[in-house]
Amino acid sequence: MNNLLYVLLMQQTEGQNPLTSFLPLLLIIVVFYFFMIRPQMKRQKDLRKYREALQKGDKVITTGGIYGKINAIKDNHIIVEIDDNVKIKIDKSAILKDSSDISTAK
Repeated sequence: MNNLLYVLLMQQTEGQNPLTSFLPLLLIIVVFYFFMIRPQMKRQKDLRKYREALQKGDKVITTGGIYGKINAIKDNHIIVEIDDNVKIKIDKSAILKDSSDISTAK
């Protein structure tokens, strides 16, 4: 049975150009790159630029879902004020985005 399958596969691929047998694989790799890898790299680049451009007074959201306003920026961490006289120290990598586009009801 295995020999028959091997003979059938060999007959099918003998007359074909090797490029045509690899074309579907190459197409899958290209589609995967443009729809998965490239957009993710763009998001990471935008987030890195956003984190580098943070300034005192900016409203932010952390990865833990904490909303606050930047009080101070140090080397690798940020002091975020989450309420009156309540400040927490957060690593810069934990900042996701600003909350200016999100309405908060008080």
